[in-house]
Amino acid sequence: MQINISPTKLEVAQIFSEYLEEQIKSNKTTHIALSGGSTPKVVFDYMAEYYKDVDWSTVHLYWGDERCVPPTDSESNYKMTVEHLLSKINIPKDNVHRVHGEDLPELEAERYGKVLEGELPIVNNIPQFDIVILGMGDDGHTASIFPHEIDLWDSKNTCEVAVHPDSGQRRITITGKLINNAKTVAFLVTGNSKAEKVRTIITKEEGHDSYPASLVMPTSGDLIWFLDEEAAAQIN
Repeated sequence: MQINISPTKLEVAQIFSEYLEEQIKSNKTTHIALSGGSTPKVVFDYMAEYYKDVDWSTVHLYWGDERCVPPTDSESNYKMTVEHLLSKINIPKDNVHRVHGEDLPELEAERYGKVLEGELPIVNNIPQFDIVILGMGDDGHTASIFPHEIDLWDSKNTCEVAVHPDSGQRRITITGKLINNAKTVAFLVTGNSKAEKVRTIITKEEGHDSYPASLVMPTSGDLIWFLDEEAAAQIN
């Protein structure tokens, strides 16, 4: 596990953008699972502005999770990515593999699982991303696997339908086998509301394994936490 701590959210975005650019340059093709949330939004803005020489034709983009809403909905992770990145870069349309959040969730989980199985290299009999970008909620959830549905992590399926514990909103999420089969997993976590869970998970305090984010243990061993000082306050 590597831990990178930056003073602010913007500096987290800068450091991660530099890292991502190097990964893209070093690979013939790079398959990336994107995350929603406020920190990736800043990353997308930063990359769109400062990394105009990235050869996006070598990059394939996917989503680690998506809300079951149309792509025009304000809650759509895809829409956020379009607004902050895709509309500002030159990436082939066929390289963008969105979740059809507007479709019947159970059928879409099955369809998107087949997309991943068809597009990604198969390693250990599991589709393999080069990079999975994850956030973490205040409750310790990651992707869209929440503590009350932590069993979804161990699903044999590539994708599952998850339910938000408060709103009841349904979401499509990749499962633990894909996350832990990735070459690299990168957590982007910022803000003081995350500090307690960051400490619990990174230091493996008692009860840490009740949080889905604690189950992120890529078999490659390449797990990187990109934190701001607020999120890292309790591990310093």
